[in-house]
Amino acid sequence: MTAKTHYARTVAALAALTLLALPAVGDAQSARTSSNQPIAFGADTGEQSAERISLRGRAEVTQGQNRLRAEAITLFRNAAGDPERVEATGTVYFVTPTQSMRGDRAVYTLSNGELVVTGNVILNQGKNVLTGGRLVYNVNTDAANMSGAPRGGTAGSRIQGVFYPNGTN
Repeated sequence: MTAKTHYARTVAALAALTLLALPAVGDAQSARTSSNQPIAFGADTGEQSAERISLRGRAEVTQGQNRLRAEAITLFRNAAGDPERVEATGTVYFVTPTQSMRGDRAVYTLSNGELVVTGNVILNQGKNVLTGGRLVYNVNTDAANMSGAPRGGTAGSRIQGVFYPNGTN
């Protein structure tokens, strides 16, 4: 494989990662708009194989106003080379114009649009904050399910939140 072909495949795979893993979380119109926008990525180091693309050290993938950021981001591909799953580790952030999610690890399954964030999870929407140990979020439907950490975990076994009614501080 030539260096030019290797680079083209890397860029195409990262483009697929971004298009599938970074739709606007709470706004379907924004998702359609941002999918046509340029894709940017960066990391301290990166590598590619037939099974995966790995970004390490301040890894970040952005498209439009959506961003996935972590110390490490890995895209796993199936036998046909199509993206299947994205894993991010090391203080993970998934940020959209309306929400942000933080945790220690995230796994995004492209086939069903499910993002699972674990480890001291914080979900922010405006001033509203919800914390727990595990967040299952569907980027296609906006459905979210937060659960506490297992007993003995650093976050305790309960979820906690602060919600502000419209127009209040």
